[in-house]
Amino acid sequence: MTCLHVNLYIVTMTIWVPRLEGKAGPRYRAIADALDEDLVEGRLQPGARLPTHRELADRLGVTVGTVTRAYAEAARRGLLAGEVGRGTFVRSPAADAGRWSPAVAPDPAVIDLSLNLPPPPEGFAAEAALRDALASLADADVAPLLAYAEEGGHPAHREAGAALIAQTGLAATADDVVVCCGGQHALTVLLAMLAQPGDLVAAEALTYAGLKAVAGLLRLRLHGVAMDDQGIRPDAFEAACRSGARVLYCVPTIQNPTAVTMSAERRGAIAEIARRHGVAVLEDDVHALLPGVRPLPIAAALPELGYYVLGTSKILTPGLRVGFVRAPAHAAARLAAAVRATTWGPVPLTAEIAARWIRDGTAGRLIEGRRRAAALRQALARSALAGTPYQSHPFGYYLWVPLPEPWRGEAFVAEARRRGVAVSSGEAFVVGRGATPHAVRICLGAPRDAATLEQGLRRLGDLLARGADPVLAVL
Repeated sequence: MTCLHVNLYIVTMTIWVPRLEGKAGPRYRAIADALDEDLVEGRLQPGARLPTHRELADRLGVTVGTVTRAYAEAARRGLLAGEVGRGTFVRSPAADAGRWSPAVAPDPAVIDLSLNLPPPPEGFAAEAALRDALASLADADVAPLLAYAEEGGHPAHREAGAALIAQTGLAATADDVVVCCGGQHALTVLLAMLAQPGDLVAAEALTYAGLKAVAGLLRLRLHGVAMDDQGIRPDAFEAACRSGARVLYCVPTIQNPTAVTMSAERRGAIAEIARRHGVAVLEDDVHALLPGVRPLPIAAALPELGYYVLGTSKILTPGLRVGFVRAPAHAAARLAAAVRATTWGPVPLTAEIAARWIRDGTAGRLIEGRRRAAALRQALARSALAGTPYQSHPFGYYLWVPLPEPWRGEAFVAEARRRGVAVSSGEAFVVGRGATPHAVRICLGAPRDAATLEQGLRRLGDLLARGADPVLAVL
């Protein structure tokens, strides 16, 4: 039975031939376009193994070099994954958290545990809070909200951002803070300001997929820094600095994807190394206010080199698209100019809502509701995945799950999806050509209700407990 399964697998996974009729432009690009279309329309399934370069070249009557360029282009778009000795595979749509295509509608039959979204807040109606904020604007002077924002954001919005940042223990004033269109925008303008194309940017060896997207856009080279149970290892960061890193990007609190939090001692060690080498630290503290108690941000020890980003997406709500950056005094005006060069300025209306929520206490109540919801969902995960080792934080939105033998990440993602659950492969978070961990990130926030989340977790728990058919485990 196993032999029959293997033979069928090999045949079905190597017969894909792209449809190139009517496609203009270079052949390699047409092949990549056809692959994308076939994946979107279901003619290719996630996890499918593609023909070798020679096989496809023979079928299409093109050179091997053309197919090599086509596969490289498809990999650049996030469509393919390859492993030496195993071949080239179609990636799962959930394998790369940084790739999202509006052409692909969510599948209602799939429980999506691949996206890092905040869970609906417990005991707090976020929709009602938004309606109240909009209603309160009816009696306010809204003329400033119809104009371009001032350089760096309206003073009242910068002041509210400084107040939110101060809750982390990091001193901030309105003059220190620049308002951006969300944390991702802040990350983009900061890297554009701090590094030039070709520069080396250090980051955790497993890092937020959005950083990889920005680095590719800005043509920056990423250097993965080895990690331990407290995040970035000081000796590895020291080595990265000696290799010429200009900037360090890190997520020190509930790190994405591993969920680890740097201790105060580790943050101090990283700050000391950065100071000694003159390396700027871009601290993406998107989850900072979820824990009730946390160490001081790294930026507190780096007044000249620390750039602290606190977005509202994970602690308030993703739709506001507001991010606050606390920059060194000498860099705030330059950062404001970089924001102006990209979006002209933050959106005054959403920044006003965020500022009002911060001032009137709505933000605090919303954060507390998210915290309670996260704790409840973590408890669900402990029950559904009992006996499965994983890393998490009591108030975090996701789990980092090392896979038992013989599972590989992409194979587990594909099999989980066949069972109606989407998760993210560890490969989506690897920096550069580092070793791919056989692990997955399971997010707890996207399902609107606990029952749906529990159903998805139970399916994953069963899959982990049963182990893998050796053929399925390696696709």
